[in-house]
Amino acid sequence: MIDALFSQPTYVASKRMLDATALRQQAIASNIANLETPGYRRVDLSANFTEELKRAVASGNSEQIAGLRPMLALDPTAVAVNRDGNNVQLEKELLSLSQNSLAHAVETHLVTSGLLKLRAAITGRTT
Repeated sequence: MIDALFSQPTYVASKRMLDATALRQQAIASNIANLETPGYRRVDLSANFTEELKRAVASGNSEQIAGLRPMLALDPTAVAVNRDGNNVQLEKELLSLSQNSLAHAVETHLVTSGLLKLRAAITGRTT
């Protein structure tokens, strides 16, 4: 019974999205840390992860969603603006950091609300 609650596609997708935002946070931190490293190339979440997650969620298959693993990759859209070959731009990283923090808050709320519903069902209390 409990396994069915934690294997619902929406819950599994929320957890995968949390994994992705945590990984993106690491990428942003690395990008900012290497802002002045000559030849450093910007990394971000693999572009195909989002598309794969959308397809898996649309299928409604929890196992397919759970099998997805977010990975980092070089950002092919980043353009070097300095002569040293580094393509990290602080303003874009700070914007990405802000967006990622907001996404993390929303995803955390989704996972937490599911757990709160379970707790309310078990205890009979909502607080």
